[in-house]
Amino acid sequence: MAPMTSSAPLSWSGLAAAEPVFADTVRRRFQLYKHHVLATLRKDGSPRVSGLEAEFRFDELLLGMMPDSRKALDLRRDPRFALHANPGPDAEMNDGDVRVSGRAVEITDPEFLARFVEDATPPEPFHLFRAQLTEAVRVGLDGDFLVVQSWRPGQPLRTVRRK
Repeated sequence: MAPMTSSAPLSWSGLAAAEPVFADTVRRRFQLYKHHVLATLRKDGSPRVSGLEAEFRFDELLLGMMPDSRKALDLRRDPRFALHANPGPDAEMNDGDVRVSGRAVEITDPEFLARFVEDATPPEPFHLFRAQLTEAVRVGLDGDFLVVQSWRPGQPLRTVRRK
């Protein structure tokens, strides 16, 4: 009997438990730079691209936003998102290219928010969302090969090498 797979979104800790080496690579790539690019959906379904600071805290990928920012309102209405790591100044892609996508769940728990404020000291007030991942992708170079690694909940890490 084939193992059951789940396509339900997983928290960052779920990815780290399923694929620890890959999750560490993705996290380290995001942590190279402070600002990244978030894609959300506008009311009419068209994409909106915004700058964002992503935080890895408490075994979670957290997305913080100013109060009533367009991206926060987008996520409250439709939680689907994609987050692309800042490509940086390296045109050679030595650190690879990383993105994650999934659903952003707004955190309203006062205890969690207080813990976040104590640990991160963000400007207040703010919205805070927890990333529930449906995909993580890393594209990098290995000699003459383009290497694409992709992960989805309930599935093993997939690696494709292209020349």
